[in-house]
Amino acid sequence: MLNLDFDNTYARELAGFYVAWKPAPAPAPRLLYLNAELAAELGLPTDALAAPETADVFAGNRVPTGAEPLAQAYAGHQFGGFSPQLGDGRALLLGEVIDRRGRRRDIAFKGSGRTPFSRGGDGKAAVGPMLREVIIGEAMHALGIPTTRALAVAATGEPVYREAPLPGAVLTRVAASHLRVGTFQFFVARGELDKLRQLAEYTIARHDPDLVGAPDRVFGLLRAVAGRQARLIAQWMNVGFIHGVMNTDNMTISGETIDFGPCAFMEATDPAAVFSSIDHGGRYAYGNQPHVARWNLAKLAEALLPLVADGDDKAAVDRAVAEATAVIDAFPAQYDRALRAGQRAKLGLGNATPADDDADAALADDWLALLQRERVDFTLAWRRLADAAAGDDAPLRALFTDAAAPAAWLARWRARCAADDAAADRGPGAADRASRMRAVNPFVIPRNQRVEEALDAASAHGDLGPFERLLAAVRRPFDETPELARYGEPAPAAVTARYQTFCGT
Repeated sequence: MLNLDFDNTYARELAGFYVAWKPAPAPAPRLLYLNAELAAELGLPTDALAAPETADVFAGNRVPTGAEPLAQAYAGHQFGGFSPQLGDGRALLLGEVIDRRGRRRDIAFKGSGRTPFSRGGDGKAAVGPMLREVIIGEAMHALGIPTTRALAVAATGEPVYREAPLPGAVLTRVAASHLRVGTFQFFVARGELDKLRQLAEYTIARHDPDLVGAPDRVFGLLRAVAGRQARLIAQWMNVGFIHGVMNTDNMTISGETIDFGPCAFMEATDPAAVFSSIDHGGRYAYGNQPHVARWNLAKLAEALLPLVADGDDKAAVDRAVAEATAVIDAFPAQYDRALRAGQRAKLGLGNATPADDDADAALADDWLALLQRERVDFTLAWRRLADAAAGDDAPLRALFTDAAAPAAWLARWRARCAADDAAADRGPGAADRASRMRAVNPFVIPRNQRVEEALDAASAHGDLGPFERLLAAVRRPFDETPELARYGEPAPAAVTARYQTFCGT
């Protein structure tokens, strides 16, 4: 039997925050994917993973010893509208383990059947969307972006019914935790302030233990979450990632990316890029993501306010609101610092002095504006800039309709690179700069057409070959080799223009 040494603090310490529940049985489990690297991190023995019953475990038919499956309660703002009760409608937290590096990790199912929070849904998931979670999560991990990851995907052997019957599957997801902004919103909306306080203390102990017992720990938590989200969103923006559904129930307290439904990597540079089939107004467009993150943090601040100010004490409330507002108002500058640090690395520049800040920001902004005007592929433009750093402008110019379009900007950039070399007291560092740039500007991302090819082959034909090859490619994002060439090619403009992603429900 596949067992882990569970230590389930959520189940043990937060009674009333969930409903204990069991996964639905699967008639014919079959293991489609197992993340051996992640399994090793979690301390899963290799021989146990090879056991015949492994598929039964990951499909939900056999609950591992020590697991305590439960459906978590949470609320959330979805596209700006508040839903006071959402919760795990097709997910179950199995429990927590301490990995080999001493980190506490949640292990959870997705697609394991109805729960009391299902709101009329069937609680199931299809093979395609669950394999998408694998591809995008592993791509994000390889890019160094904090993310939840898939440990396994098991086919259930039964169909799920959407527009058409699809093969069903269960995903096993690993996360630092599944605590969300919406978790706090659930209890404040119900006026359950004792539980809200209990949740805050649990969250602080789990994610920000240095704050335990501190007089200012509630706002300390808000500041910590804001810092994590500022860094996360900056990383998303610097690789062209569009989450697609940044509802408050999809913003983690841990600062990990979660729920890869209507997500995609932008190809033609466009701040208004949206691929989600349900985002008709562009609320979660690429360029809106930093603003939505701030909005979501404001909702977390509102949920935390009752813990620091009695509503009958107007002066205390005013002070608390002012302090919370200061945290939210500081977020754009936090995000900007993280974004600019990433952009400097992508531009091949070293650490800037304060005098360089405005000029470097303008250099990066003008580069992105140039890419937008010419609708240049975001990922390849940054990658080919490394070729230009090595002295070969031709691959970069070939991306532009007008090959002369980047000339003036390239002259500015080269002057800045020369100044950077002089400030570091080194000679022209073309080869070194190009190497550093290729280490942060990926060549391979999960190109939308490649993702769809892989998912269609797996779902419609039971062929996992394209999925496995794509997965191997996205795990090597900075390598540029002949065998990876097809994974670095943008889709034709006509394909990108009509591409849509879906929630995966």
